[in-house]
Amino acid sequence: MSQLPPHDDSDAPDAFEEIVEAETDRDPDLAVIEAGSRTLRTQGAPQQGDEAVRRPQDPEVDKALRVIEQELLGRWPETKLDPSLVRMAALMDVLGEPQRAYPSVHITGTNGKTSTARMIEALFGAFELRTGRYTSPHVQSITERISLDGSPIDPERFIETYKDIQPYVEMTDSVQEHRLSFFETLTGMAYAAFADAPVDVAVVEVGMGGSWDATNVIDASVAVITPIDLDHTDRLGTTPGEIAVEKSGIIKQGATVILAQQPVDAAQVMLKKAVEVDATVAREGMEFGVVSREVAVGGQLVTLRGLGGEYEEIFLPLHGAHQAHNAAVALAVVEAFFGIGAEHARTLDIDTVRKAFAAVTSPGRLEVVRRSPTVVLDAAHNPAGARPAAAPSVRRSASAV
Repeated sequence: MSQLPPHDDSDAPDAFEEIVEAETDRDPDLAVIEAGSRTLRTQGAPQQGDEAVRRPQDPEVDKALRVIEQELLGRWPETKLDPSLVRMAALMDVLGEPQRAYPSVHITGTNGKTSTARMIEALFGAFELRTGRYTSPHVQSITERISLDGSPIDPERFIETYKDIQPYVEMTDSVQEHRLSFFETLTGMAYAAFADAPVDVAVVEVGMGGSWDATNVIDASVAVITPIDLDHTDRLGTTPGEIAVEKSGIIKQGATVILAQQPVDAAQVMLKKAVEVDATVAREGMEFGVVSREVAVGGQLVTLRGLGGEYEEIFLPLHGAHQAHNAAVALAVVEAFFGIGAEHARTLDIDTVRKAFAAVTSPGRLEVVRRSPTVVLDAAHNPAGARPAAAPSVRRSASAV
């Protein structure tokens, strides 16, 4: 195992403070988390897979991006919610309904959404589909939220997309009671960027909840429900079943629902909703799941049972049993998208599946960002999300890289 080259820690506190100061318009807790992430990444080994997203090198591009960031931050923050799709529907209308220009996969749940989205994106890409991915929040740069073909949108393209839709955003603002929010505007940008690319499929993660989330102006052919637990209880409900009611709103007429393992009350809500809209349901532990997993150097080796059969000896370069379950969900999603389990009784090409999973990254999710000593960065923000980090097998796995 190679060791990190020597480095000078003397400037680290200054770098940390500089990043926090630059992010003062954001939630202070998020600013500190981002500063810690960026400082550790600078000191640590190079990332595998995606390169770290950094500020644009061109001063003019960086200046233009900062102006747009400030304009977006001047809108309602993501933490201020209004349970309505009126503004988003109006924006989509004046933009010409870009979200209907491509098929989509819609992901909700409490934990695992972004990791699952990245795995789905990797699988689609391996099967030579152009992908768009919309996830939140970002770790280092706002451009991470909108990805094309597996990489964050270029700053120049981000700026261009914002300027393209800006007149329509202002038009929508002028006729609504409240202006479009930060998240609504970014969602509109993502849908427009995907249509302009154009992508073959969009992988879209909800911001919060489901029914009233800004992303829920798409009619996804596949709805994905990752594990539901307690989070945002002041807005979504105080039990998994109550929270599931809001999240079930992404299940559309005739869709396929890929349902991760759930608390009983949450599963009941989802199954009831599926019956109401004539959706087909595939349940983890029944129609698909994890057959086996073992800790491996750099991650884990898993065997998954998909909708069409078993996929053996898949290397997943992520840590934790929860990531194996996320992988099972992602595989079932892509199978369902291609009609496997409904129209076709076969498996996907195993070599392509292995190649896709082997290339998956998920920054900030039990991510080893430094060695000697080992430093693991995890962005869990609720008890259910934090439990995997405390598992002895995770500590052994992260230390064995």
